[in-house]
Amino acid sequence: MTILAFDFMRRGLIAAFVVGLAAPSIGTFLVQRRLSLTGDGIGHVAFTGVGLGVLLRTSPVLTAVVVSVVGAVVIEIVRERAAASGDVALALLFYGGLAGGSILIKLAGGTSSALGGYLFGSLSSVSDGDLAVIVTLSAVVLLTMALFLRELFAVCQDEDVARVSGMPVRFLNLLVAVGAAVTVTVAMRTVGLLLVSALMVVPVATVQLVARSFKGTLYGACLLGSVMSVGGLVVSYYADVPPGGSIVMLSLAAFLVAAVSRKWVRA
Repeated sequence: MTILAFDFMRRGLIAAFVVGLAAPSIGTFLVQRRLSLTGDGIGHVAFTGVGLGVLLRTSPVLTAVVVSVVGAVVIEIVRERAAASGDVALALLFYGGLAGGSILIKLAGGTSSALGGYLFGSLSSVSDGDLAVIVTLSAVVLLTMALFLRELFAVCQDEDVARVSGMPVRFLNLLVAVGAAVTVTVAMRTVGLLLVSALMVVPVATVQLVARSFKGTLYGACLLGSVMSVGGLVVSYYADVPPGGSIVMLSLAAFLVAAVSRKWVRA
């Protein structure tokens, strides 16, 4: 029987495709600015939003969006202002987010299986309402990146030059941070909060090995991310493994193939 015969798989595949496009679009700017672990940190903070949603008996996706956006803004402010103690402050925020989420879910009577679904992804958890939110927010992220592509590229290349040129650098930095927060939360149903950062970074790192321009990296990473997401979900269905793990392992395999092929061609 084909996997498309199941409603949850059709929803999961659509969600994986759009998330696979959105995550690398944000990840490209994070990698260029050497902030690859930002998505991982936001994922920890978003977990508190999930716990809050479970406790309040409302949509965990929507509460996670709100909490992660606030967390992303705080992270960006700390990164900008705390030069020496920034790493410590961010670490405390990340760990607090994960701990807060686990406590809230426990207080709400959540089970360990539900916890694993948010941390590592769960195909069966993608409802029609979740799919609508995922598609809408992913489209917003992609549209925003497209509208501010030139300005964001300038900030990635040299923040000081962009500031002297009159660009709203702080606004653009916050735009990327908020975009990353939204992407993390919409991806948690398919990839999981602990693994979403890999989908934002690994396709970008893979395409960087062969691309010769920023736009080439951006478009190639989005294409690769969508292929790896859909392919990972198919693998997870037939192998009966968590979707997040299969998506990330498939992405890492693509990176290894690209790295080895590049060295072989150079040799």
